[in-house]
Amino acid sequence: MISTDSTPVPTVTSEEFRRVMSSVCTPVSVVTAFDDQRPHGTTVSAFASLSLAPPMVLVALDLGSDLLQIIRRSGRFGLNVLSAEQSGLAMTFARKGADKFADVCWSADGGLPRLDGAAGWLACEVQQLIPGGDHVVAMATVVAADHHERSPLTYHQRLFGTHAALPDGQ
Repeated sequence: MISTDSTPVPTVTSEEFRRVMSSVCTPVSVVTAFDDQRPHGTTVSAFASLSLAPPMVLVALDLGSDLLQIIRRSGRFGLNVLSAEQSGLAMTFARKGADKFADVCWSADGGLPRLDGAAGWLACEVQQLIPGGDHVVAMATVVAADHHERSPLTYHQRLFGTHAALPDGQ
């Protein structure tokens, strides 16, 4: 339903929406950036490939996120696609606080914080920030990429897991 001023009228509760979205298997990543010399990062499950030519991704960041403000200033971020063994890192970067990198193995790569052991790494330059409810969608061009043959960390039914292929023929 659409109201007369073209503003969509919600027809589902936030709990109903959460239940449906929890049944969608999503990859788990940590978005990172530097604020001067200090690394910052946050766990996200809302990211996707956007374009192959040029290579682009999109990621959703909470409006209240400190990291979003850093990315607005710097125009860059790293996307660390976590491996199945990194659920602890996902939890570390999901919490609030400024000292998330204290006991984490990482390095600077192309001027962005890169987490050791991730299945994938993308260095991104922001092209556009688009408001989306209580989040901002960052559309970014990928300027560097690296991949390791590791199973990805996924989130489904409010639990961490990983992908498993179906038997042949199914």
